[in-house]
Amino acid sequence: MIKYTHLKITLVTILTLASCAPKSNISLSSIEDKTDDQITKDYTILKDVSYGDHKEQGMDIYLSKEATQLEDKNFTVVFLHGGGYYLSDKSREERYIQPYLKKGLNVVNMNYRLKKGIPIATEDLTIALNFLKSKSNDYPLNLENIIVTGFSAGAQIASTVGLSQNNSDYPYKLDEGIRINGIINFSGPTDRLDIVEDIFVNNEIILLQDIGKSFFPQDGSFTKEEVRSVFEPINYFDKNDPPFFLWYGGKDDQVPPTTAKEFVVLLNKDKNKNKAVYYPDAGHSPNKVELKNTYDDIFQFLDNL
Repeated sequence: MIKYTHLKITLVTILTLASCAPKSNISLSSIEDKTDDQITKDYTILKDVSYGDHKEQGMDIYLSKEATQLEDKNFTVVFLHGGGYYLSDKSREERYIQPYLKKGLNVVNMNYRLKKGIPIATEDLTIALNFLKSKSNDYPLNLENIIVTGFSAGAQIASTVGLSQNNSDYPYKLDEGIRINGIINFSGPTDRLDIVEDIFVNNEIILLQDIGKSFFPQDGSFTKEEVRSVFEPINYFDKNDPPFFLWYGGKDDQVPPTTAKEFVVLLNKDKNKNKAVYYPDAGHSPNKVELKNTYDDIFQFLDNL
């Protein structure tokens, strides 16, 4: 009994010391942005790396020659594009990854399977991360310090996987050695997928109707109710989740702010950890000025991790 008690105290002490380990003095906010020429020089860029058998399961990997010098800020940023789980491509939203490249961070810009429903699109992030872990000798990324991020549909995917990593009920598991330490969501659904579906399905534009109809699998693998239960990020929110950064616009006509109302309440319970940035006059996608100002906030957010 005495030996067990001593061991227990020792383990607690070790864990406490580890959690209190000092952070480095490196500040991403203070690092001068690289020029385009410097990015070309300082990065090894691998285009269209396949992480699965489907043609849409591909990614661009940006390996920084300086990432290890960032110490605890050596994040691997994984970005997913928007498009309603129906269209678009990683090459069309590179403005969201450029700020990270300018700071010298490793970046993965990934595609996922489209027109197959939310579950398959979301599963692809787990498949991609597990692939990178299995190929860690080929792609020297810090997979224990991942930031998942995305725009619109991609942000929902990133949020679901990031928040569910500590929840045993989520069906798609990350391999050992993979850890998500932060989530950054631009205009992605966090709650009330039923409202988002109605906006698209009842739209007068045929393309948007088709997008709305494709949210849910046609093969019967998940009912609508099951998709809302399993793939709405809010269902996994708890105090042990990684810090969360949310950007949303007051005039978003695709993912309106009402769908994030309850989620923002949860975020604001710990404002030292999480950050919700609301632009009342912004639409679904931030404009150039809004995006620049938001990345200033994002790097401050990352500096606090």
